[in-house]
Amino acid sequence: MKRKEFLPDFVYGSIDGIITTFAVVAGVEGGRLSSLVILVLGISNLLADGFSMGVSKYLSDTVDSNSKQKKLAALKGGIVTFVAFILLGSIPLLVYILNALFGFFDQTFFWACIFTSLALILVGYLKTMFVKEGRVQAIAETLLLGGVAALISYYVGYLMQYYFGV
Repeated sequence: MKRKEFLPDFVYGSIDGIITTFAVVAGVEGGRLSSLVILVLGISNLLADGFSMGVSKYLSDTVDSNSKQKKLAALKGGIVTFVAFILLGSIPLLVYILNALFGFFDQTFFWACIFTSLALILVGYLKTMFVKEGRVQAIAETLLLGGVAALISYYVGYLMQYYFGV
């Protein structure tokens, strides 16, 4: 097995990790809750959802196979998916973690948006290595998907705060 074979798993895990974690950040920011809530929900999401993604990848790839070789490849794919989810999915939280530890940042949400956008651009670019899309299209699509998810989450948080004072 070549490392390049696991690039789709890496990209898949990365995109989901970045988008779901950033959606958590955006929803909490929209609801005007504390940075501690962002860290608790964000880190919980990273670990639980990352684990779920890795296990789901493994299970879906082994559903019709008794081959040890195929199960080993699926296990590697599940691990790559999990690690990518954790590594790149932590980027939206990076500013909040640094701020909690060292007080570096004002406007944490703004910087989280910048870092998250850069991560999505990188993953969109990596996606072009195995999908027949142009670079600009793949990057724009990845940014758009992340942006839409974040907007939905932000406004759910905002509306919850507005109507329910959560």
